[in-house]
Amino acid sequence: MKNEKSYTVEEATKLMENFCAYQERCHKEVDQKLYDLHMIPEAREKIMLHLLQHNFLNEERFSKAFARGKFSIKNWGRIKIVNELKFRNISSYNIKTALNEIDDQEYFKTLQKIAEKKWVLIKEPNAFKKRGKLLTYLSSKGYESEFIYEVAKGFI
Repeated sequence: MKNEKSYTVEEATKLMENFCAYQERCHKEVDQKLYDLHMIPEAREKIMLHLLQHNFLNEERFSKAFARGKFSIKNWGRIKIVNELKFRNISSYNIKTALNEIDDQEYFKTLQKIAEKKWVLIKEPNAFKKRGKLLTYLSSKGYESEFIYEVAKGFI
């Protein structure tokens, strides 16, 4: 067995405060980190409660920041963002709130921009196969099919 450091509740609380202050975290990430620190369930519950009371942990704030970041930095579509938030056990109310952070016009502009960039990069002589590859790529980015088809109309 490895000789891993054990933490008191106070030490683990400080560690988790720093962990949450560095960037927005969801409950699942914090709970996993506490589990990795070998904290007992009662201590994990006490620390989570402390983090919630002192506003280090806020799922609504996390989900909004997550949606804004993944859309603006990684150009993810709404479907992929929703799936990732569900994976992190975020409530449907917070998911809806997070999706409201994405402007509809900006969303469509971003979809058009990444479609144009990808179209140029696809090396396929057959136009229909090329369009199929574009549709698959945009779908993998998490964009809705009706928007994808709307944008793809302009490429053939």
